[in-house]
Amino acid sequence: MAYPKLPSRSENFAEWYNQVVLRAELADYAPVRGCMVVRPYGWALWENIQKALDARFKATGHQNAAFPLLIPLSFFEKEKEHVEGFAPELAVVTHGGGKKLEEPLAVRPTSETIIGYMWSKWIRSYRDLPMLLNQWGNVVRWELRTKLFLRTLEFYWQEGHTAHATRAEAEEETLRMLRVYEDFAVNEAAIPVIPGQKSESEKFAGAVHTYTIEAMMGDTKALQAGTSHFLGQNFARAFDIQFLDRDNQMKYVWTTSWGLSTRFIGAIIMVHGDDQGLVLPPRLAPIQVVIVPIWRDDAQQSQVLEVARRLHAALASRFRVHLDDRDHVTPGFKFNDWEMRGVPVRVEIGPRDIAQQVAVLARRDIPGKAGRQTAPWEGLPERVADLLDEIHANMLRKATAFRDAHIQRPDSYAALGEAVQQGWALAGWCGRAECEARIKADFKATNRCLPFEAHRPAEAPDRCIVCGEPARHWAFFAKAY
Repeated sequence: MAYPKLPSRSENFAEWYNQVVLRAELADYAPVRGCMVVRPYGWALWENIQKALDARFKATGHQNAAFPLLIPLSFFEKEKEHVEGFAPELAVVTHGGGKKLEEPLAVRPTSETIIGYMWSKWIRSYRDLPMLLNQWGNVVRWELRTKLFLRTLEFYWQEGHTAHATRAEAEEETLRMLRVYEDFAVNEAAIPVIPGQKSESEKFAGAVHTYTIEAMMGDTKALQAGTSHFLGQNFARAFDIQFLDRDNQMKYVWTTSWGLSTRFIGAIIMVHGDDQGLVLPPRLAPIQVVIVPIWRDDAQQSQVLEVARRLHAALASRFRVHLDDRDHVTPGFKFNDWEMRGVPVRVEIGPRDIAQQVAVLARRDIPGKAGRQTAPWEGLPERVADLLDEIHANMLRKATAFRDAHIQRPDSYAALGEAVQQGWALAGWCGRAECEARIKADFKATNRCLPFEAHRPAEAPDRCIVCGEPARHWAFFAKAY
């Protein structure tokens, strides 16, 4: 059985991406345009993302809850910026049970409105604050141009929502959760991200400030990988969320929201993948170790499988392990199959290995002979644990080096145009929307973020790269998904 090659990433990145998603069995196209079916392997990856994030949310005091999928359309009209921002993407239900509804219902694109309504009933006193909630669910946004995981009509995500007594507490929460996303991206997904603030034109509809983690994909485009929003009192006033404070005065709460979705799976694919398929970060991979037994005849098969099962038992208590005992495909096919699926470590065991009481360990992050080594059976779990940590560190180093090699600091507007064709540009910006709009019109690049201190030059920016006026910010500009 032959294993067909993927399109090359360098020649056709878009088709490479689509084929990886389909052939690694992460997802498939649904019968409704723009929707996707997440297959078990893709859902297992999402479950591991959920576990890693959920543990972080609970460690910071948040509780999970669930709110309705259907929201009265009138709720979206209460916050002006919010309704204007989401109006083009709303899916609306007008009939139910064979009858026209008295009020149309929006299929939630996000839950600030329904949660704001419920908080107006639940929050009465400063003793009810802070209220720290998170919801795992699905949302619908009527996108015109869709791509599996990256942009679909329906997608899965988490959305955190919090209410606070003071502005300072809410702003602190907004940045705390952005740092949670940054920590997750780096330490679970091996994806280096740049945290920063969105410009006014790029912020969330209804927010006072939006913060983001931006990641560079393998084709150098940017991906907004997670966002955290300081909503001020906009939704509190729209839904009359007031509380009696310690000074016996009625006050409006200060709120935040923050979210990360299944588009992060797209980030993992595009940051780490290669021409053989997925390369999954070990801490999130559905299968961390696959054991491939190798035999030539029935006698060898029995002996090899017996040892393979013992190795599986030794590893299964510490890792997510799969024993590939299929007898209708060749070892070569299995190697290619598991490389396509991005399993971090492949353990090969054959008659010669049994004679020496060793196994061959093949790293997915380093193709070919350079990524292969032998290890004795004794102490194999410890060696695999060390190897998984080495793989994570190597993937993070490689992705960071790629990103940094594709960031330029142009010294002219023409150089900016060249830079965003090849990667990201870090440049001074005056803060005016007209200059952002000109870059978008001329180069199809957007303002990704105003980076935090660790990711910008120590010196202040001099002139705006567009208009030449004094610059107020350093800004990253790039083409994006």
